[in-house]
Amino acid sequence: MRALIVDDEPIARRVLREELEEIPDIQVVGEAEDGKDALDKIDDLLPDVVFLDLQMPVMSGFEVVSQIREPLPVVIVVTAFDRHAIEAFEAGAIDYLLKPIGETRLRKAVERARNMRGRPAEVVAHLDRIAAAVEPSRAAKTRKIVGRNGEDYVFLDADEVLAFQAERELVWIVTSKQRLLATQSLRLIEERLVLADFQRVHRNAIVNVNHIRKMSALSSQRWLITLSNSLQLTVSKRLAHRIRGILHW
Repeated sequence: MRALIVDDEPIARRVLREELEEIPDIQVVGEAEDGKDALDKIDDLLPDVVFLDLQMPVMSGFEVVSQIREPLPVVIVVTAFDRHAIEAFEAGAIDYLLKPIGETRLRKAVERARNMRGRPAEVVAHLDRIAAAVEPSRAAKTRKIVGRNGEDYVFLDADEVLAFQAERELVWIVTSKQRLLATQSLRLIEERLVLADFQRVHRNAIVNVNHIRKMSALSSQRWLITLSNSLQLTVSKRLAHRIRGILHW
């Protein structure tokens, strides 16, 4: 089987590729880093099976599923969703792989995809179930945040993150216990954070407003905020209006 891997996280693509290369009779013919790229490569490479992350920049996995043209590949959802989203998939009999992906589960998913090949009506029904399973807005809210600690990659829930801080070329993910190196720029992180809980307060910082413990006025247009781990950040004049709104919540 010819396989295409679609995920905006390079480490996730690499890990999945390495796992698939251990399975006989499956060939990874390409990778895509966003939904638009995925559609182009599906048309060009004609994969038999697509391993598809759902929440991506440019175009979500849900949009990809709704726009795939024939000949239709089998789609296996790869996700870091919470329990409620997983229940939605299971209720719709949708095959999915939960990050981090286990070898046994992956091999079973590949075998099910293999059995579905040559059954176009079954593939169409499967794609329809994926498209209807979970609203994209909810999918974005449940996505894991990935940080790096040395050679290890740590998966965080959004409420574990206190702030994102940029220092020159590096971006740090601040939690209550440690700082992890982010895998993306602050601009890309802000684009992917659809939660109202996160607010840009400075060109070098995004904070989780649920972890703000004190706000001190430095002037009529500048604030000093203190987070739950005692980290203090200055709010820029340009973004002060965002943080002032918290006082009226």
